Amino acid sequence: MSEPIPAVVLGGTGYVAGELLRLLAGHPRLQVRAVMSDSQPGEALAGAFPHLASVYGDACFQSQEAVRALLTREPRCAVFSAAPHGVSAQLIDTLLGAAAQAGTAPRVVDISADFRFRSAEDYERVYRHPHGAPGRLAEFTCAVPEHLTDLTTAHVAHPGCFATAVLLASVPLLGRGLLEPQLFVAGVTGSTGSGRKPTSGTHHPLRHSDLYAYSALAHRHAPEIAACARAASGVAAEFAFVPHSGPFARGIHVTVQARLRRPLETAELLGVLRESYAGSRFVRVLDSPPRIKDVTASNYAHLGAVSDGRTVAVMCAIDNLTKGAAGGAVQWMNRMFGLPESEGLAAPAPGWT
Repeated sequence: MSEPIPAVVLGGTGYVAGELLRLLAGHPRLQVRAVMSDSQPGEALAGAFPHLASVYGDACFQSQEAVRALLTREPRCAVFSAAPHGVSAQLIDTLLGAAAQAGTAPRVVDISADFRFRSAEDYERVYRHPHGAPGRLAEFTCAVPEHLTDLTTAHVAHPGCFATAVLLASVPLLGRGLLEPQLFVAGVTGSTGSGRKPTSGTHHPLRHSDLYAYSALAHRHAPEIAACARAASGVAAEFAFVPHSGPFARGIHVTVQARLRRPLETAELLGVLRESYAGSRFVRVLDSPPRIKDVTASNYAHLGAVSDGRTVAVMCAIDNLTKGAAGGAVQWMNRMFGLPESEGLAAPAPGWT
């Protein structure tokens, strides 16, 4: 077997970082060499992720200085940034600058929102603060792997969990000119999507056995979805997005509705989706509505669809931490290093979670 590829995880104490470490523990080629945490350098990984103690043993979080030293030593390295938006860009910029001076060439997948827009102005309009590295934006492409055959940039920005589900459900139909460009999206996400720090929206006694909408028609991911959909399909579509908090930890279920440009029956609609994803290992088109439990903790996406001849509803279920974040990032990194896209990701969902 060829030499392992060193892997680095930035922003190492959050849920997405923990999921990255779980996936990388079983990856045959990507080998974790450093997990960076500015808040907990020197602390044991197992303290933040007890479920990974059997794999990572006495390994500890490392400082930014240690990670920079590693990146300047290694000719190539896979860097995953799970740092928060507003922090990730500047951190990546600093590390890539040091690597360039040393003559090394790490590849980066950023899972934050910092490189999802093509311009600093678009980012600042949504996130209400200056972009941390506007000069790096042209070095990143934002897309789900299934919608982009040829990557022309050195680095990738992951579209995010809600965006992944919505894009998988809508881009094939938009790209074929089948839909009117006004789409209505209702999505439900698990509590891990809100991050590790408890809030009123994620605290278990408040969220358990409940379901409620938040940021209706004003969520910050809607512009990101529209931008990615336009890049992937060539259609400037509007997405009226209403997210909901669900009473479960992992998973996302979205329903995308739109008016048809021409009559289309359910069988033909499913056929279009199946043809679009015929070569995609991780996307399955079902005859029945998808269920979150069938994809939880896996990198698979399940799609279902129905048409009444005038309107379509396309449903997508994914795991927000895996396909919607860490798994999608590993899928991209596999491609960036010329590995099979499914390397380390082919395990099915455990079921009954």
